[in-house]
Amino acid sequence: MEIVIVESSTDIGPLVATMVVGLLERRPGAVLGLAGGDSPVPVYESLIAAHRRGEVSFADASAVTLDEYVGLPPGHPRSYRQVIIDDFVSHVDLPVASLHTPDVHAADLDAACAEFEAHIVRLGGVDLQLLGIGANGHIGFNEPGSSLASRTRIATLHPRTRADNARFFASADEVPYHVVTQGVGTVLDARHAVLIASGGHKREAVAAMVEGPVTAFVPASALQLHPHATVVIDAASAADLRLSEYYRFAHEHRPHRRQY
Repeated sequence: MEIVIVESSTDIGPLVATMVVGLLERRPGAVLGLAGGDSPVPVYESLIAAHRRGEVSFADASAVTLDEYVGLPPGHPRSYRQVIIDDFVSHVDLPVASLHTPDVHAADLDAACAEFEAHIVRLGGVDLQLLGIGANGHIGFNEPGSSLASRTRIATLHPRTRADNARFFASADEVPYHVVTQGVGTVLDARHAVLIASGGHKREAVAAMVEGPVTAFVPASALQLHPHATVVIDAASAADLRLSEYYRFAHEHRPHRRQY
């Protein structure tokens, strides 16, 4: 796990965008793992700007979503597919048909989850997966207690997660109780996992993920087992890390300035 600490949250988007741009330069047909929520928005904004400058094309790429609410009607403005289209896909040349999401409207959700897993395999696997972290340590919607070997499945949101997400809806009562999420094991299959966090409210979760034990109680801690995980965080969210000075030193002296 490589820990990259930047001073301000405004530095996160451009830095992570360079990772995506570099990947697409090397592999134009790469498969991107896209997440909803607040965390990836600065990355999407930086990628849109790079696309408008002619620095990157998504025309040959594919993308899969990390998770989706169950129970919202198709095209609902707060569904994660629609959020990702509105925040990112509609502003670049990634075809909407190349954005793949689990069928949360299927009569058989278990079968739809299995099909989504199989579809990721048919695409060739995820090359770079964007991730955020919940205040309780979840990634995707793998809440505390999720198996570290879990695959795409139906999950029940923790009350704290529902409360945190209520700001996106007209009222707390509108937040769904259930989601379909890539499992922790599915996330770990990505060739490069990039987790983004900012703000002091994430400091405890970040410390538990990076320096705590690998445990289902903090699902994001499973990234310690990933062979190529990059954690990009601002100073506020890094405040509880005991080895923060070493992480800064190690990043400054990266071997041969190798690519992320």
